[in-house]
Amino acid sequence: MVIGYVTGLPSSGDDSSTAAEETETPTPRPSPGEAPAPASIDTFNRAANSIDDPNSLWIVVNKLRPINPQDFEPPDLVEVPVEYTNEPELRQIASDAVVAMFDAARAEAGLELASNSAYRSFSSQENVYDGDDATTARPGFSEHQTGFAIDIGPLSGECSLDVCFADTPEGAWLRDNAHRFGFILRYPADKTPVTGYSFEPWHFRFVGPELAAEMRETGVTTLEEFFGLPPAPDYG
Repeated sequence: MVIGYVTGLPSSGDDSSTAAEETETPTPRPSPGEAPAPASIDTFNRAANSIDDPNSLWIVVNKLRPINPQDFEPPDLVEVPVEYTNEPELRQIASDAVVAMFDAARAEAGLELASNSAYRSFSSQENVYDGDDATTARPGFSEHQTGFAIDIGPLSGECSLDVCFADTPEGAWLRDNAHRFGFILRYPADKTPVTGYSFEPWHFRFVGPELAAEMRETGVTTLEEFFGLPPAPDYG
């Protein structure tokens, strides 16, 4: 504490002195530092579902992770009651989500969507694979065989299965809303070194609302990165 003294001057004709006045100057105090932000706690259970079992909606299939067994066929495939170019089948839970998503696109934005491709068996993938590993999966390595993947386009056919689909109203709506229904855009434009595939704005993968919401919130856009798996740019 700093104490300042002021000496009083004697008054005329008075031999007494004015008492010293004592004034106090407060010592500046440093402002308290900002409280540290609370530690972020990850409460999402990444082990809630298998990433290896082809029956699991979190199964991760890529060029390093083939479907096992090779001839796996989902036990609950159903026809998906939506518009299509090739009659689609998906697992029941994914089919219900697709119907809800297509209905929402119509009700909320006046957009008409269609399925271009959904479940494909091992033998069907043999016919689809064209030798270009950046654009098509080899048989046994395709997400479509899980029954959880669907290729979506506009009912008009404009930009279907083309990168320009990303710039259509339908593509933009799916990009911004698919997570609400449990879907993720599986092959983003900037993640080819991770996924091994070029940008496919039409390819959506059902992972369930919980995982889709968590990935959206954390900003992690690939299953490989979310589950701490190695990148899969090439076949092992």
